[in-house]
Amino acid sequence: MNWLILMSNVLRREFIYFWYYFTILFEQIFHYWLIGIVFGSVIAVFGKDKIHGLFAGMKEKRFGVFGIIPASLLGIASPLCMYGTIPIVASFAKKGMREDWLAAFMMSSILLNPQLLIYSAVLGKGALIIRFIACALCGILAGLCIHFFYREKKFFDFSGFEKSGNRDTDPNLLLRLLKNIGRNVKATGGYLLVGIVLSVLFQRYVPTDAFVSFFGSQRKLGVFMAATIGVPLYVCGGGTIPLLAEWLHSGMSMGAATAFMISGPATKITNLGAVKIVLGTKRFILYFIYVILFAVISGLIIGDFLT
Repeated sequence: MNWLILMSNVLRREFIYFWYYFTILFEQIFHYWLIGIVFGSVIAVFGKDKIHGLFAGMKEKRFGVFGIIPASLLGIASPLCMYGTIPIVASFAKKGMREDWLAAFMMSSILLNPQLLIYSAVLGKGALIIRFIACALCGILAGLCIHFFYREKKFFDFSGFEKSGNRDTDPNLLLRLLKNIGRNVKATGGYLLVGIVLSVLFQRYVPTDAFVSFFGSQRKLGVFMAATIGVPLYVCGGGTIPLLAEWLHSGMSMGAATAFMISGPATKITNLGAVKIVLGTKRFILYFIYVILFAVISGLIIGDFLT
């Protein structure tokens, strides 16, 4: 009987600990998540067509290879997920848009969007700036690779994609916005809660010294490991923000965090599936190698710069 009382006390203590830190993390992150949801929905409802119009309008400009830069920035500004981005890009390709611009737009769109950018403010101003610059540069470099290595041949094959229907069609603008917000909450809310739960469990049961030895003091090893774990662990951008916040607080180097923020979204299973369709096997392998190399190199550079 005594062991039942002991077990009950242990479980009660663990639950109190869990609930205490869960509420703290939730209060710290919730308002960033909510602002990100609303901001992302406002852009999706009222600004999406303008952003895509700006990108389409670039075709009439004589930017040359330098058009890769605005293409990458517009990819970050686009609020669409990967399966929404590809049909849009496919329509641009059919109109004769340069493939290096398309590559820059797609790559940066995979890595970052306005909603995730707002979420990332939880990580601090430094991490927010680094994430934005790293994602933009990843898109720009992807465009340059296509420009120099695939100038004479096609890189993308969009034959399997058609432009998807617009879900924001309600004639009442307020209802259109509220419906978009509802879809965003439904799509990301569960992952946010899971991320907070995992962060509390990490804080409680993972020794800080052991974590720092892998991702803090062993900086180069930490970058390689972070780039690697980004492949299986990354499911939703909003869901990983609580984990990243806790990891950084526990001693993860900014270089390792940068590597994770690049490799994670670029190798998320749903994104990989979409990319595989438009690239084929050989070019898909090149894409995967490019992402991991960029994640590792950028993480090493950031780690060296901040030490």
